[in-house]
Amino acid sequence: MKTILITGGATGLGNELAKLYVQNGDQVILLGRNEERLNKAQEELGTTCIATVSADLTNYQELTQKMDNLLSFHSVDVLVNNAGMGHFGPLTSYTKEMIDEVIDTNVKGTIYLTQALLPHLQTREQASILTIISTAGLRGKKNESIYVASKFALRGFVESLKVECEHTSVSCTAAYMGGMDTPFWDNSDHIADKSRLKHPSEVASIIFNQHMTKEDIMM
Repeated sequence: MKTILITGGATGLGNELAKLYVQNGDQVILLGRNEERLNKAQEELGTTCIATVSADLTNYQELTQKMDNLLSFHSVDVLVNNAGMGHFGPLTSYTKEMIDEVIDTNVKGTIYLTQALLPHLQTREQASILTIISTAGLRGKKNESIYVASKFALRGFVESLKVECEHTSVSCTAAYMGGMDTPFWDNSDHIADKSRLKHPSEVASIIFNQHMTKEDIMM
């Protein structure tokens, strides 16, 4: 039995992945900002969701303290960096706050959490870090300049981490998938017709089945 920590695990793709890990006989820990959603997800997943962590990924001090506390009670074998956010539109439409929010959440938040957990993961007999990046980390897209920039940064981070962890017990992979019909789009009109997007359960199944091959996942 492995223990998997999933960011953004209360809804969308993260929650669908949590369900699959639980069905596989593993334990999950969910991390997110919304405590109410986390509690609801934990209740639905049952006792195999052994903990939830309400934390802001962009707050370095808070995050590291909460990870230190978590690791005093639980071990983690798999980190799934799934949480992310986006603002969309022409470059000239972004405020400084919007730019900071995307970069701080998608890039810095992922780096902060991975840094906090990596020493622990390297003590495990076999561990892995899976980072959900999306096809925005592969090519530029209209009206997505800041989001794409954040995903290209994550791609570079994961590629470098692979080399850094090459001779350790930790494997590092990335998943590059297209848009999904999740709450990610609730406050955005960037996608006019969400019905054409894949359901997160479909994407989660592909990621779950391919993750342990230790190869990057392309969709």
